[in-house]
Amino acid sequence: MNGFGRTHVNPSQEWLDEPQRILIVDDEPRMRTSLRLLLAGNGREILDCGTGGDAIATLRAQKIDLVLLDINLPDISGLEVLELITSHKVPTSVIVISAADSIDCAIRALRNGAAEFVRKPNELDDIQHKVENALHRRRLERSHALMTVRLEQSERLHRFLVENSPDLIYTLDHEGCFIFINGRVESLLGYSRDELIGCQYSSIVHNEDLVQAHHAFNERRSTDRATSNAEIRLICKNDSHDLFEQRHIVAMLSAMGIYEERHEGEGSQVRRFVGTYGVARDITERKAAEETISFQALHDQLTDLPNRRLFKDRLEIAMKQSKRHGCVVGVMFIDLDRFKLVNDTHGHAEGDELLKNMAQRLRHCVRACDTVARQGGDEFTVLLPNLVHAEDATIIATKILDELKMPFQVAGQLFRATASIGIAVFPNDGDSADMLMKNADIAMYKVKDSGKNGFRFFTTEMNACYHERITRENDLRQAVQNSEFELYFQPKFSVSANRMVGMEALIRWRHPVHGLLNPGGFIDMAEETGLIGAITDWVLAEACSQLARWRSMGLEDLNISVNVSPQDFDSKDLVERIASHVDKYNLSADSLEIEITENLLLPDVSGITEKMRLLRECGVRISIDDFGTRYSSLNYLRRFPINVIKIDQSFVRDLVEEQPVSPIIHAIIGIARGFGLHLVAEGVETNYQMETLRDLGCDVMQGYLFSRPVPAAEAERLLCDSRFNIPDRLTCQNNIITAP
Repeated sequence: MNGFGRTHVNPSQEWLDEPQRILIVDDEPRMRTSLRLLLAGNGREILDCGTGGDAIATLRAQKIDLVLLDINLPDISGLEVLELITSHKVPTSVIVISAADSIDCAIRALRNGAAEFVRKPNELDDIQHKVENALHRRRLERSHALMTVRLEQSERLHRFLVENSPDLIYTLDHEGCFIFINGRVESLLGYSRDELIGCQYSSIVHNEDLVQAHHAFNERRSTDRATSNAEIRLICKNDSHDLFEQRHIVAMLSAMGIYEERHEGEGSQVRRFVGTYGVARDITERKAAEETISFQALHDQLTDLPNRRLFKDRLEIAMKQSKRHGCVVGVMFIDLDRFKLVNDTHGHAEGDELLKNMAQRLRHCVRACDTVARQGGDEFTVLLPNLVHAEDATIIATKILDELKMPFQVAGQLFRATASIGIAVFPNDGDSADMLMKNADIAMYKVKDSGKNGFRFFTTEMNACYHERITRENDLRQAVQNSEFELYFQPKFSVSANRMVGMEALIRWRHPVHGLLNPGGFIDMAEETGLIGAITDWVLAEACSQLARWRSMGLEDLNISVNVSPQDFDSKDLVERIASHVDKYNLSADSLEIEITENLLLPDVSGITEKMRLLRECGVRISIDDFGTRYSSLNYLRRFPINVIKIDQSFVRDLVEEQPVSPIIHAIIGIARGFGLHLVAEGVETNYQMETLRDLGCDVMQGYLFSRPVPAAEAERLLCDSRFNIPDRLTCQNNIITAP
């Protein structure tokens, strides 16, 4: 009898609206026909058969809602069919229709599950009503089955969503104890559900958040005013033996009250609070990311010090507090001296390490209420709130300078750093944060101009100098654009050949207000502002152009020297720039000489060596200006491709009658001979100096004895004077010195 009860249930509205099937089982064809006609109607599908076997086959094959079953059938009794339907729990209703008068048949039929027992033909008038009742019950059963299936699916889905939710979902009773909590608690906090059921919510709340948690976990409101997105720290289960180690997460919690509604007399409705339902979402990683982003926005990434923005914010707060309490606020602007030397010598990685170590030392020098910040590069600022007197800032400044006396470790070597510190005080030196920082910066630069490694307070006189400097800087930029420069030339004389062998090109600035300015008045500023490259290009172009003119006049063996700033060697295209000017005017490369200072050689980096080597390969000559005045090293002469060394005028000036010759000059001349280098003495002003240098072996000289630096036209007149010689020059020395 396998196969009974195939219901093909589809929990959908379509299944509920399917036609209801009626199976008429009777051995009399006329009865079957009469019943079909009587029961036909919309939403009904009527089948019929004449034997018990056919009825069983139909029940196996199709879903039947109602069976009208006769007892007396030709093959088996209708009661046997009914027993089979009951025993196999076939989902159908049965109305037994029989002509038997015996009460036992009716009792047996009803006991075996028949919904009705109808005697024919006397009770057939009520058959239609009984069928409608039976079909209505079947429709209700079908609707109930559909609702049950949907509820089961909904419950399974809800349970799946709750148990697999990434959030912590819980329910509390009216006393704040857990009565339900989903499985997320195990992976999130480390507790099993059984450990928390019946426990107070406070057992998993961080002590510092208990007050806020009290309102969220005891939430009674169920409207849009209920707790939403409250941030609360939840404690994780501590499996370690360290009682002081307590991990926690940050959760965003939303909760609402749960109420039970009861109906009381006269239609009144009462709501009783039974507990709280809540959802907690883990936002620990998001909070950590937000804190990281916030920290990075307000702190320097290299040193972790506050940045300019945070420093300014704290300074403004300190200024407001100062107005209320009548105290003084100090601002320090600190610049690390010679930091560029570390970067150029050892690279930026070592420079970064120096800055981090500098930040640590500054922290150790200030009070807990002070703020040390990094402005950028090698510049730091210090905020000193709550000072009683402005002079109290000197204590911190002195402490910083003393701390820097201890050397740093840079690339395995000791490096003694110094700092220039400018100090501005509120309210005397400015009424805004920007003004205080600017004035402290001005005072710091005043320290640098005075020799560095010290501190100064801002004064109003400094401000005037600052404005003058800004004006001069703007004028210099305008001068570069308008080519307000001129070249002066100072001849180089060969004493043995009694003639000029070269010229040194020296720049002058024809300022529209201050007149003719020497390079000492603007070259340092040009280097600081990044204008030196454009100025060097202008000098190279003018010098090469003038040399080409003089060579076209027949002075083929004349050469010219140009001073190049150390900053020019930071430019990647320096060699190409110099070579382009030589090529443009069809000059031989050895007619151009580049003069560099000794401090360029100090970094001793491969880039400088490579640029000098490329210049020498092009034929350009290289000389060391002011040799012996800085950190002269024989290693420079061995490693760098140098052609000429110049004896500085400070040594030449010491050559006076009735005093022995300085051993330094003997040494320099001996070094030049030993390395096979050309030698030039500069600053020669007396006949005795010339003769002494000549006797020592120095042949080429320049100085006021021979000529001051003169404009191109005057230099050309000197070159063209075929009668010119050194004795003549000495005779007319005074006249030439006064030449413009």
